[in-house]
Amino acid sequence: MDRPDFKEDDAKMSVQVEKLEGSMAKLTITVDADVFEKAVESAYQKNRGKINVQGFRKGKAPRKMIEKMYGPEVFFEDAANICIPDAYEKAYDECEEEIVSQPSIEVVSMAKGEPFVFSATVALRPPVTLGEYKGVKIDAIDVTVTDADVEEALKKEQEKQARKIEVTDRSVQDGDETIIDFEGFVDGVAFEGGKGEDYPLTIGSGAFIPGFEEALIGAEIGKEVDVNVTFPENYQAEELAGKPAVFKCTVKSITTKELPELDDEFASEVSSFETLKEFKESLKADLEAKKLSDAKAAKQDAVIDKIIEDSKMEIPDAMLETEQKNMINEFAQRIQGQGLSFQQYLQFSGMTMDKFMEQVKPQALSRIQSRLVLEEIAKAENITVTEEDYEAELKTMAEAYALELDKVKDMVGEEGKKQIEKDILVKKALEFAADNAKETKKRAPRKKAEKEAAEEE
Repeated sequence: MDRPDFKEDDAKMSVQVEKLEGSMAKLTITVDADVFEKAVESAYQKNRGKINVQGFRKGKAPRKMIEKMYGPEVFFEDAANICIPDAYEKAYDECEEEIVSQPSIEVVSMAKGEPFVFSATVALRPPVTLGEYKGVKIDAIDVTVTDADVEEALKKEQEKQARKIEVTDRSVQDGDETIIDFEGFVDGVAFEGGKGEDYPLTIGSGAFIPGFEEALIGAEIGKEVDVNVTFPENYQAEELAGKPAVFKCTVKSITTKELPELDDEFASEVSSFETLKEFKESLKADLEAKKLSDAKAAKQDAVIDKIIEDSKMEIPDAMLETEQKNMINEFAQRIQGQGLSFQQYLQFSGMTMDKFMEQVKPQALSRIQSRLVLEEIAKAENITVTEEDYEAELKTMAEAYALELDKVKDMVGEEGKKQIEKDILVKKALEFAADNAKETKKRAPRKKAEKEAAEEE
């Protein structure tokens, strides 16, 4: 909202903090009467052009006249919306408690010539009783790259180079890429969203409901076929869940893949190596590096899960809800970068905001728990962030975004610096916990004959 003639410096206020149960707190914030009066005047200036008063040109009626007609509180709601952001921000900065959620705002009192009072109920960082975090035992992760792994990677490269060939002399087979028209019916009535034209479908991809793709095997180009399926009980569209349906389908085209021969020529075309043997060795090296990287991440995940399991903390609902919303905002920004709005995603996926909130809830809880225990580990071990750590992180960011280091520093600012330093601290604590973990190898199961011999002994 525009706030003419109202500046943050004007937000003279006081705050009282009342701690509540469950790591919650109520901030009662009092804004001086003269500041609230300024906000009321700003609200009048903003809204007077929308109010008609007999005897005055539109937008020219004095404030007192409008207040006499509609009551002195006519501009109070807008004035409150003007005051609250700046006053809460100042209260947030002055509060010595660590606030970890968005505020729930409630107006306490507002009257002409009186201070404006509102409350902000927030979650505070909950206390954490840290469990065992050094010497945590986890299963060792196998990083061996087998010949089968290499062959699978080679197969993927072969698939990338496959040549597509249009098929006209046979019916649909498993693995074919098809273009189809279809329309679905339940009890003989077409249902919304059940029709498609020129739809690309790879047979065996599992893109459609179970049984649909398999039923197209044997279908001939240009001939309509009935595909009988039953929607899963947990199907996202509740009106279709568990119901039998008939799809009238026409295959318009069939395309298959022709794979290149796996030989030296293939290797030289897809890589910088002259022979297939050298290319395989390169693939193996890449797979080994990836397995090591994946194993490090998996080890860290396993360690933090064990520490969380052994620690005690109660996460306030408001803190969890804030993290859920943060995750959804992150997701919305990612898909927006792909040209799709969040509302469009919800519509296309059949998802609702409530369902999405519930879907991300476990991950949001895990994020919070992980960060809390890692912050406690950092305290326990006196782990700190040096200026060199911060500079190194900024250099990584600069390289990732192809920007000058000084430009990144300006973009980050002081508040951004604090957050980055917190992130580095958590990262260092995680590395400490993982480095001090003990990996135990799983014992291979004994063969039946060995087991029987041991029992006889």
